[in-house]
Amino acid sequence: MKYVVVTGGVVSGLGKGVTASSIGVVLKACGLRVTSIKIDPYLNTDAGTMSPFEHGEVFVLDDGGEVDLDLGNYERFLDVTLTRDNNITTGKIYQSVIDKERRGDYLGKTVQVVPHITDEIQDWIERVASVPVDGTNLSADVCVIELGGVVGDIESSPFVEALRQFQFRVGQDSFCLVHVSLVPVLGATGEQKTKPTQHSVKDLRALGLVPNLLACRSAKPLMQSTKEKLMQFCHVSAEHVLNIYDVSNIWHVPLLLKDQKAHLAILKQLNLSFHVNPALEEWTARAELCDSLSVPVKIAMVGKYTGLSDSYLSVIKALVHASLACSKKLCLEWIAATDLEDSTRNEKPAVHAAAWDTLKNVDGILVPGGFGDRGVQGKILAAKFARENKVPYLGICLGMQIAVIEFCRTVLKLEDANSTEFYADTPHPCVIFMPEVSKTHMGGTMRLGSRKTYFTTSDCMTANLYKLQGHHGDGGEFYVEERHRHRYEVNPDMVEKLDAAGLHFFGKDETGKRMEILELLGHPYFVGVQFHPEFKSRPGKPAPLFLGCLKFL
Repeated sequence: MKYVVVTGGVVSGLGKGVTASSIGVVLKACGLRVTSIKIDPYLNTDAGTMSPFEHGEVFVLDDGGEVDLDLGNYERFLDVTLTRDNNITTGKIYQSVIDKERRGDYLGKTVQVVPHITDEIQDWIERVASVPVDGTNLSADVCVIELGGVVGDIESSPFVEALRQFQFRVGQDSFCLVHVSLVPVLGATGEQKTKPTQHSVKDLRALGLVPNLLACRSAKPLMQSTKEKLMQFCHVSAEHVLNIYDVSNIWHVPLLLKDQKAHLAILKQLNLSFHVNPALEEWTARAELCDSLSVPVKIAMVGKYTGLSDSYLSVIKALVHASLACSKKLCLEWIAATDLEDSTRNEKPAVHAAAWDTLKNVDGILVPGGFGDRGVQGKILAAKFARENKVPYLGICLGMQIAVIEFCRTVLKLEDANSTEFYADTPHPCVIFMPEVSKTHMGGTMRLGSRKTYFTTSDCMTANLYKLQGHHGDGGEFYVEERHRHRYEVNPDMVEKLDAAGLHFFGKDETGKRMEILELLGHPYFVGVQFHPEFKSRPGKPAPLFLGCLKFL
């Protein structure tokens, strides 16, 4: 097994995840099998209880792991299926060591950061790197490891020390360190400053890690003089100074690395003889297509975390994948759900009017998943507008429940209909609490991970969309497998009334009690799903329901 470690310096948010994913893409295009690990130095055991404002979206894996959004980048870029163990956190490592200590595994030794924590990190990396992730039973050739945060942070120091030791455990020709750093431009002179990168590399070297390659982030391509300075003061050769400057779309990043022969530098360091030209024709075509699109498609994203696009990263990516497949230029219109509500009309009439003006001028409306009651009324109004005005609507998780609540209130005339999540004593509970595990604990207690959804008919709109993408049944039953993350479900006792009024549930779980897919008859495209189709969308294989939403515009 060969290891490529990606660290970051100067500031966080430089794009280490995209850089690590792109390195994986280029190596995979050389004919290697690639897997990925993300190290997050926070104490949470997983990302499940973290606010999207705090850390972006929570990405859900097939095995139910709630992980960092960068694992979504890895899955999309590399087209692999990762496990919860591919996301290492400080909390997971310490919990594992403490469990071993309580069992007596350390035979009375004093348990310390070095060697016990650092050994646990190394053992974890070696164990997870060998797990097949590409649908075969074959282990990867290369594991790309991204260390979150910034080198020099107190919280990441045990991981840096573990990686310092790890390079000797696996051997220097099995270990390649890529350091991502910032080259800013300050003042009116427009001079590219190398000092932040110099200091970052100095800190890294002081900790015992020597970067083999520098991946320099900058707004514009690096000048030759800047490259020479970096070579001189950071002890790397010219061909090992990579420049990842701002590009028009992220599909260009692997192409940038290929053009700068990053694969040759990495393969040489890892003592691999794959001197082939990376097969990136599909990526090149996608990057060029994305740049050439001119026919706009306006989609309103009505949500709670509209101030931070990373909160809905997978949804955005799924829309991009679908728009590319339809040769349309995606124009996202962000609408804070609270801006649509009557309370905003009274307090901020201009904001309210602008939000409604935006909603009335879009081609489609999407209400993504979420938790809590803030903005629920605004989402209900958006679903009502889409239903009554025949605007294509896709409701995901809470977005599906919102569609049910609105339908119950408006069509069934049950004015107090609600979810027990928002009003526990509602006389008409159309969405109820149906947890799979605990009713009290927050973390990891939801209906999580990949589950089968069985279609009640194979001739509905959603079933046909899945069939177009190559999904098929098993033993006469037509089903799909999608990832879930929720506690509340449509009340099975209400289904008969809803069905009679025209809101049909064409997808259910194996028990028939959990509603998974709804469609509104007589509407061009009004679909709600309890699962999260965005997590399985890929650049060349868009999620069927996102593709359907754009196709029916």
